[in-house]
Amino acid sequence: MAELEVIQPNNPNLRKKAEPVRQLTPEIQTLINDMIETMRAANGVGLAAPQVNRSLRLAVIETPPEVDEEGNEIEGTRNLYVVLNPEITWKSRKIVDGVEGCLSIPGYLGEVSRHEAIRVRGMDRNGRNFNLRLKDWDARIFQHEIDHLDGILYIDRLTDPDNFWTEEEFQALFGEEAEEQEAFAAD
Repeated sequence: MAELEVIQPNNPNLRKKAEPVRQLTPEIQTLINDMIETMRAANGVGLAAPQVNRSLRLAVIETPPEVDEEGNEIEGTRNLYVVLNPEITWKSRKIVDGVEGCLSIPGYLGEVSRHEAIRVRGMDRNGRNFNLRLKDWDARIFQHEIDHLDGILYIDRLTDPDNFWTEEEFQALFGEEAEEQEAFAAD
């Protein structure tokens, strides 16, 4: 496995709609493994193929862990998803604001409105179709990654242009609340 270079908004490929994955080849499996390694090395919770300069409708997502009363990660509470050709089939009416970051826009955070709950269908890395019902942070992460597959960045969906901060500004403005938010902000 190898860590891949994560491209930034100055690369036009990040803004293109990705192509469907048509076959599960050994090269795709290698790409999936490399994307998982890259996401974890960057402490992210998601990574879409366009972020590593591959125009494919493919994303890897690892949900945030549950924590105990002392704030320690509870083993076995993270879920790893490999999603190919994902499609949102339903969105809740309720919209919630939350803070997001992105591995392609390092050092910044922004407030984005997203559907509180969604349903997603797609295919896993073994070629099996799936249907997921997601809510809260899991739904937010999936929406963020699926946006990448359509050439959309979270900065395109800011609640207000003023709701975009450096990590340092965010920490200074929101203090302790910022630490809780940052745990889930990196894609």
